[in-house]
Amino acid sequence: MPIIQIFIVAFVIFAASRSILRFREGALGRGELAGWLLFWGAVGVAALLPRVTEWFARLVGVGRGVDAVIYVSIILLFYLVFRIFVRIDKIDHDLTLLVRRETLDRRANDDRAVKS
Repeated sequence: MPIIQIFIVAFVIFAASRSILRFREGALGRGELAGWLLFWGAVGVAALLPRVTEWFARLVGVGRGVDAVIYVSIILLFYLVFRIFVRIDKIDHDLTLLVRRETLDRRANDDRAVKS
């Protein structure tokens, strides 16, 4: 077994264990855990059985298996960046509303203190 396969399989085991730990901590839901375990399982299978990527490449019409893996990886990375961007934008919006509400409440309390 080539060293790169050993490295990838060890990393897959590490990443899957981290996913399970995050699920036990409550940071991941069941659907997210299933998605991550499916993803890490696919990475492990692709590392151990490289001919699977060649089959997948023929299925989607790409020349080589490694090219298909790179295309899918790029698409997945862009999707994850999109999700992170949407989440950060929501957090920014919620934080703005919270600060605005806190400022208005503080101002109202200051006005009441001046009048009394």
